[in-house]
Amino acid sequence: MRLDRLGDFQRTHRNGDLRLHHAGQTVRLLGWCRRVRNLGSLVFLDLRDRWGVVQLVANEETAAPELLAKLKAVRSEFVLAAEGVVAERESKNPNLPTGDVEVRLTGLRILNTAAPLPFPLEDENVGEDLRLTYRFLDLRRDQLQRNMLLRSEAANLIRNHFREHDFIEFETPILTKSTPEGARDYLVPSRVHAGEFFALPQSPQLFKQLLQVSGFERYVQICRCFRDEDLRADRQPEFTQVDVEMSFVRPEDVQGVIEPLMVKLAKVVGKDVAAPFPRLPYKDAMEWYGSDKPDLRCPLKIRDVTPVFAQSGFNLFRAAAESQGHRRVRGLFFPGEAAGAVSRKQLD
Repeated sequence: MRLDRLGDFQRTHRNGDLRLHHAGQTVRLLGWCRRVRNLGSLVFLDLRDRWGVVQLVANEETAAPELLAKLKAVRSEFVLAAEGVVAERESKNPNLPTGDVEVRLTGLRILNTAAPLPFPLEDENVGEDLRLTYRFLDLRRDQLQRNMLLRSEAANLIRNHFREHDFIEFETPILTKSTPEGARDYLVPSRVHAGEFFALPQSPQLFKQLLQVSGFERYVQICRCFRDEDLRADRQPEFTQVDVEMSFVRPEDVQGVIEPLMVKLAKVVGKDVAAPFPRLPYKDAMEWYGSDKPDLRCPLKIRDVTPVFAQSGFNLFRAAAESQGHRRVRGLFFPGEAAGAVSRKQLD
């Protein structure tokens, strides 16, 4: 197939922005063919860009033969430049932001073709290995596009928030000296210095402390960190973190910067979080939950029940009650009949 050149063709509108008030306007659009449907006298084509999808339509009775020939050659994921007039749709799609309109084609350019896809982009049940092999296709899916846009929005929000609080954003070195930390380093051999190795940073810890000593006082970085370890629930070999350091501050000052940031980030994902957050002293956290990072969605607290077992026939518990506080019996209370409904697996 002979491909068309983009030439002086320029986009006038983004696909996802078209609405009823654009009716009657001539528009030029760019994007990928999401789907094409030939219904005989009518040919429909969904054109996708990063802002959304809009329906294009051509009538075989009125469209130019050259336009129809190109339209019938189009397949999924062809890259297209389309020109046409916005009109109100007869059969509207309430599930689509552009579902009230369609673009009646007057011109079409095929900028690039696409081989048959290894998997349908709309299929949510495709195996992860296949998706990762064709990651460039996987990232065209609506959910992945939304995830990437959300990530970008969150990063911009974080930067603006710290700028409002007089922080300076830095970029610290990626190739550095291996230093003793809590995990193993990734090592990178040096070409210039034979037998020597750089280490990838587990965190910018030393660099940000040097910046504090240098007098910058408030440092922030959205940084990449690397740890040569197996995957765990809270650890990945490569990850991004918001790294912060502050001088001349109390715990309340740090909380006063981070807490409103968490409220803003929650709003980005459609959640309302009430501030101020509950404060839990370390002693209470360990006493009630046995952890300094408890999951407060669990309403159960560990309680001291030593007095209850003062006359117990179970020697271990009675000895704890008689130890005058040196040993204690502690437990969880399940209200009502809840205890009988909880399996051992759930309890663990």
